[in-house]
Amino acid sequence: MRFSLNLFRPDPVKARAAQLYQAVLTEARKPRLYADLGAPDTVDGRFDMIILHAALVMRRLRDEGESGQKLAQALFGRLFDDMDAALREMGIGDMSVGKKIKAMAEAFYGRAAAYDAALKSADSGQMKAVLWRNLFDDAPDGEPAAEALAGHAFEADRQIQAMPAEELLEGRLTALAAA
Repeated sequence: MRFSLNLFRPDPVKARAAQLYQAVLTEARKPRLYADLGAPDTVDGRFDMIILHAALVMRRLRDEGESGQKLAQALFGRLFDDMDAALREMGIGDMSVGKKIKAMAEAFYGRAAAYDAALKSADSGQMKAVLWRNLFDDAPDGEPAAEALAGHAFEADRQIQAMPAEELLEGRLTALAAA
């Protein structure tokens, strides 16, 4: 009887998810989101920008069959592994990390569903309202930034949707690299 254990062989899906996650982080950290479009340069604002871009990528991956769905799930796992590590790095105690991750996951799912609905309806006003509520707590001075970020979300989604599936499934997010 022979056993084949690949304990040390990297999981190719996780490796591609890690690549995609790095691309999402690169996009979410672009200075123009904060300086030009008005995203709040805060922990919460950065979290929301990561969530927005990850949700856009996962939205596209869902359309790519089983392999896309597995990659989307691995990307989600990578995202929340990173959030877990960041919370621990910030000194959050072990007893609180699980609760905070659960709240962050709920925020992710709620925002992803709201972004998806706005994109499906092609309603920039709906996207603006979602971003305004989540990023600016409906503060009047956040309305212009929410509008600019809604335009960004629609453009980023258009670029991701236009990408060849093979590139995305290989873990490359080239559509946003030039933007």
